[in-house]
Amino acid sequence: MLGGTELIRKKTGKDAYAMTITLLLNSEGKKMGKTSSGAVWLDPNKTTPFEFYQYWRNVNDADVMKCIRMLTFIPLDKIEEMDKWDDSRINEKKDILAFELTTLVHGEEEAEKARKVSRALFTGGVDDSDMPTTELTDADLPEGKISIAELMLKCGLVTSKSEARKLAQQGGVSLNGEKVADCNNFVDAAALEEGVTIKKGKKVFHKAILK
Repeated sequence: MLGGTELIRKKTGKDAYAMTITLLLNSEGKKMGKTSSGAVWLDPNKTTPFEFYQYWRNVNDADVMKCIRMLTFIPLDKIEEMDKWDDSRINEKKDILAFELTTLVHGEEEAEKARKVSRALFTGGVDDSDMPTTELTDADLPEGKISIAELMLKCGLVTSKSEARKLAQQGGVSLNGEKVADCNNFVDAAALEEGVTIKKGKKVFHKAILK
């Protein structure tokens, strides 16, 4: 950074400065921004606005206020007031964090969509119009069907079929609201033409549809 500022001064004759901030660590001392399926990206083609919103909506309770202080532009006096809120309002803090950061990166319209889908999913009134979606083609179903493990892999929900099978064994996979006991089971083309919703764990939702 110092070399860069010096180069700018020599090239332009103007002053240049570099700024650093504290490395963002969670309460366990690990770097934030990582998930089981990879990194959290600012690029919506790599991490959708909904997935981005959900990441911040689901941070550990102990990390919420630190993230609000470091990453948002909420006035400091309001942050100090939030810090005094009762523990029963932790989900409200998380919603504020997720909305503020999604607005900052993707704009208010996308943040509102992500909030709407998130709230609908967790209150049972599912609206999947803005849910992260993977479109499949006939080439993805060479025999007119696809295993749930392969489907999760194509949707980017897991990094391997073995991970999908392990999640199912632990009760962490649902398809259209039904628990999946065996990820080696198949989903046929007819079901995918209607669209299926995959739930990974308690908070990750994804739609797959055959086009």
